[in-house]
Amino acid sequence: MRKTMIYICVGVVALLCTMCGSGDNANGGANRAAVKGEPTAWHDTLSNKASTFAALEPMDRKISRFMDKWDLRGMSVAVTRHDSLIFAKGYGWSNAEFGIPLEANMVMRIASSSKLITAVAVMKLCEEGRLSLDSKVFGEKGVLNDTIYSNVISDERLYDLTVDHLLVHKGGFSGRAGDPMFNIKDIMTSNGLSEAPRGSELARAVLRRRLAAAPGEMRRYSNFGYMLLSLVVEKVVGKDYWDYVTSDLLGDVCTGGFYPATNYLSERYDCESQYYAPDTVLVEEYNGSGKMVPRVYGGTDVYGLMGAGGWLASAPAIARLVAVIDGDSRVPDILSASSIAKMTEYDEECPACRGWSHIEKDGSWMRTGTLYSAHSFVKHFPDGECWVITTNTGVWIGHNFVRQFVQLVDMLRADYGAVMPKQNLWE
Repeated sequence: MRKTMIYICVGVVALLCTMCGSGDNANGGANRAAVKGEPTAWHDTLSNKASTFAALEPMDRKISRFMDKWDLRGMSVAVTRHDSLIFAKGYGWSNAEFGIPLEANMVMRIASSSKLITAVAVMKLCEEGRLSLDSKVFGEKGVLNDTIYSNVISDERLYDLTVDHLLVHKGGFSGRAGDPMFNIKDIMTSNGLSEAPRGSELARAVLRRRLAAAPGEMRRYSNFGYMLLSLVVEKVVGKDYWDYVTSDLLGDVCTGGFYPATNYLSERYDCESQYYAPDTVLVEEYNGSGKMVPRVYGGTDVYGLMGAGGWLASAPAIARLVAVIDGDSRVPDILSASSIAKMTEYDEECPACRGWSHIEKDGSWMRTGTLYSAHSFVKHFPDGECWVITTNTGVWIGHNFVRQFVQLVDMLRADYGAVMPKQNLWE
């Protein structure tokens, strides 16, 4: 285990945060207070003890070996079967330097798995008749019809952009200048900005660029597109995106397991894990301050990703989200069968769908997320089983790490599926 002075100092601060509670959130303290609320009973009381069984000790050891191989400080695993949470356990450490264990209900950054949440929000608004997949995003009849957008649009093709184009990554946005959600300093320089742009201000900066293709013509994965969807949701509901999701969309279904992301250790929630990068390199702070910071604490504006990658969640809470959009009525769904079908349509030429990152021919659905500080993996199988994994550590192979998750879950299902406990931790 690497024990550098950087991590030791970070660990000291983390321990103080654990003892004293969270600090003020410079990235939206009001939002944090609004959504924090009281967690539901199942999430509040969930602990590793409920999933500790002698029959699963060999599985625990295999997971520990997997973590050692990839130098993961902490990893959380949740398993559901036919809408019952049968297993939820944290492995390793929330704070490795001080030996603070990772509990099953601790939250972590889930990166692009946040897109699944945003897609559900959009589909729900469509069901309610407040939005349509064919709704134009910009222009006089668009959702974002404000002049702050129309005054900067340089490519007329943007007026053909629809909500569904954004959902399926066919917005036509160019990648020539890099991903704008991870390229804030350059955007500040090219637009003469003194502060890091977020939300509508960031959108204005990107909308000045030409598209790479007309909307609908090609698929290019777009974090910016899902940030735009977050703004669409805000405009339609007339309230903060974070507040709508936690209060209106999920309500009592998952409250206590989802939070807006934090950028710095001092902003950490009481129930949030510490993060670790695959290296100890200091990087320039995302906002152009010139300060050198740990890559996982200030290198990226994670909060600013909004619905593209800005959520924190526990693995069991993600599993609960899947349970309310999977078509199994044992946990009542919050979307209709037709909306769920739209989100899970199989397309041989384009395996990604609305919110999910991969829809397989056999009926499996998968969602993944990657940051320097965290990974998330969600896979729902046709037999009604769902596995969710989150980590508080980035791995040097980045998004290719998903292959390792796939292999691990397939192995664990084959070896230990028959001895999984017959219980429902949601009850």
